Amino acid sequence: MKKIILFFAMSLALVSCKNEKDAKEETTKEVKEEIAYASFGKEIDDANALSPALMVERYEGLKVGDTINTKMTGTINSVCSKKGCWMRLDVGDDKEVFVRFKDYGFFMPLNAEGEVVVNGKAFVTETTVDELRHYAEDDGKSEEEIAAITEPKFEYKFLADGVLLKQ
Repeated sequence: MKKIILFFAMSLALVSCKNEKDAKEETTKEVKEEIAYASFGKEIDDANALSPALMVERYEGLKVGDTINTKMTGTINSVCSKKGCWMRLDVGDDKEVFVRFKDYGFFMPLNAEGEVVVNGKAFVTETTVDELRHYAEDDGKSEEEIAAITEPKFEYKFLADGVLLKQ
């Protein structure tokens, strides 16, 4: 009887001590390139921002008085040299978007350059000669260049509530 109990105990010990293999899980990590931005105005992110080419398509579909809420990327051509209250973005094909900031709630650094993401309202307008001359003065243009402005200009404009400046 002792042999049967000993045999039964040994069998139970062998069955209960199974050889566990370390299960190694293969994990793939998504590598998302983190881009450092300086943020101005309302907090925004760079997700779903339209490229300059797509934004030009949207602008071409607008009439004076139409607005669309959107987010776009662009490259800074110039910034107001007096206080940073506006900037011009290059969107390709010698076209620019004139960006102002909602309620003058924030300004861009006077030396800002490079790529930006802007969030807000896009619209088209006809800018008067007086406004064009004022902006030319802010941009540091010469008296001759300012005097040469004699006709209003149809422009792509943007009223931004938030801006990300790529660092």
